[in-house]
Amino acid sequence: MSKSTDLGLLVLRLGFGAAAASHGAQKLLGWFGGHGLEGTGGFFESIGFTPGKRNATFAGLAEGAGGAAVALGLATGPAGAALTGNMVVASSVHGYEKFFAQDGGPEMPLAYALVGSVLTLTGAGRYSLDHVTGHVLDKPWMRAVAYAGATGAAAAIIIARRNELATRPAPEVVSEAAVGEAEAASDPS
Repeated sequence: MSKSTDLGLLVLRLGFGAAAASHGAQKLLGWFGGHGLEGTGGFFESIGFTPGKRNATFAGLAEGAGGAAVALGLATGPAGAALTGNMVVASSVHGYEKFFAQDGGPEMPLAYALVGSVLTLTGAGRYSLDHVTGHVLDKPWMRAVAYAGATGAAAAIIIARRNELATRPAPEVVSEAAVGEAEAASDPS
């Protein structure tokens, strides 16, 4: 690789890794306006990721530890794979009726998954701890195993969530007229 490619990978790793790690800190520790493990676990439970706290822990660790590892360029391939799998799961929550984030679509988690995939395939580059350590934690076979594992885990989590949601009673659909009638009935005037 050229020095400019290595520099580009460094900049990409630092920005992406810091952003991912901060999301992990939100989930695990409640930092940066997050809700911590209890709040995130409750939210995860409410949207079908059961048990919620366990799933929040795994997501937070993938983002927190994976993001920190990517930023440092340590075990970059496996860490990128973990982030990719985590973001594929996150994208499944948004549905695919619309693409852009402003419309509630999966644009952002899919963009994160793409960056994680690129780093899994390319590695960290020369300006990294992987380079300094002789890629002891970032061998090509490790990348392949991590990517296959992350893909399989993501599929299993998405399927488990769909199965969980299928067992829940359908939400009651209430018309605007019924809401208006209920409000009028509860108005003491």
